[in-house]
Amino acid sequence: MTEVVAALIWEGERFLICRRPPHKARGMLWEFVGGKVEPGETKEQALIRECREELAVELEVGGEFMQVTHTYPDLTVHLTLLHARIVQGTPQLLEHMELAWITPAEIPQYTFCPADETILEKLMQHP
Repeated sequence: MTEVVAALIWEGERFLICRRPPHKARGMLWEFVGGKVEPGETKEQALIRECREELAVELEVGGEFMQVTHTYPDLTVHLTLLHARIVQGTPQLLEHMELAWITPAEIPQYTFCPADETILEKLMQHP
């Protein structure tokens, strides 16, 4: 099983989503920014590193929003979504093809990676 961590970054009423490039697995689908937890890293350290690599931003990581386990044809991921806040920088497209700030009500307009579906259902209940 692959340990993966992702960021739920809010800006007012909107949160950040990123679109995967076409050449990657699950290309063109939307996701939360993040990635694999490397050996010896905490989930928080991994998330800070991934957001630095993918968006060129510095994060302040908060508590856990939720965890899900999802099996894709090529791998099984254990995903932990953590609350986070950008403390320095503006998100850059270093690995993704597109970024969007959306409200929970706008979630149905985007096609997300299947592992995110349970998270999205919970977000749509967000007040």
